[in-house]
Amino acid sequence: MAEVVLFHHAQGLTPGVEAFAAELRRAGHTVHVPDLYEGHTFETLEEGIGYASRTGFGTVMERGITAAQSLADDVVYVGFSLGVMPAQRLAQTRPGAKGALLVDACLPVSEFAEAWPAGVPVQVHGMDGDPFFADEGDLDAARELTAATDRAELFLYSGKQHLFVDSSLPSYDRAAAELLTGRAVAFLNGLR
Repeated sequence: MAEVVLFHHAQGLTPGVEAFAAELRRAGHTVHVPDLYEGHTFETLEEGIGYASRTGFGTVMERGITAAQSLADDVVYVGFSLGVMPAQRLAQTRPGAKGALLVDACLPVSEFAEAWPAGVPVQVHGMDGDPFFADEGDLDAARELTAATDRAELFLYSGKQHLFVDSSLPSYDRAAAELLTGRAVAFLNGLR
C-alpha cells in the first residue's frame, strides 16, 4: 500500500480533509496530514486565503516541504487547492516521488521544474465550472501537464464548486466526491 502526505486547502485542516484521509486509510494506505496553518481553520475560503496571504504563501508552502522531510522519499503527494503548492512542488522536485493527486488546482509545471518527472504518475481533479480552477489558469495548466506526459490524467466533474470533496463545507458535492475518492483509491492501489 502507498504512503501518502495530504496537504489541506485554504480553510485549514478541516474535518472534511480528515474524513478524506480516513477514506484513504480505510483502503489500506498510510496517510499523513500536516497542519500548515498551525491549528487555524476558517469558515470561508476568503478568510482562509486572507490568513495564507498574511502568513505568506511561500511560508505555507515551506511548512509543507518541511513536514515531508521526515517521510520516506517514495510517497504520494496529495493537495487540495492551496495544498497543491507543496504537493506539486514535492512531486516535481523531490527524488523518489511515487505519484501525485492534485485536487481543485494545478500549477504550470514550469513553476517548479522544466518538465514533469519521468515515471511519476499524476491525477488532476477539478470541476469544469469552478471559477478558481477553470477560469484562473489551473485547468489550462492541467491540460498542458496531461499533454506533456503519458503518466497524467485529468478528471473534470460537472459543477461550479471549489473544495467539492470536503464533506464539512457547504461546497461539498457528494456524488463528485465519491467518484473522486474511488479514482484516488484506485490510483493509489495501482502504484507499485
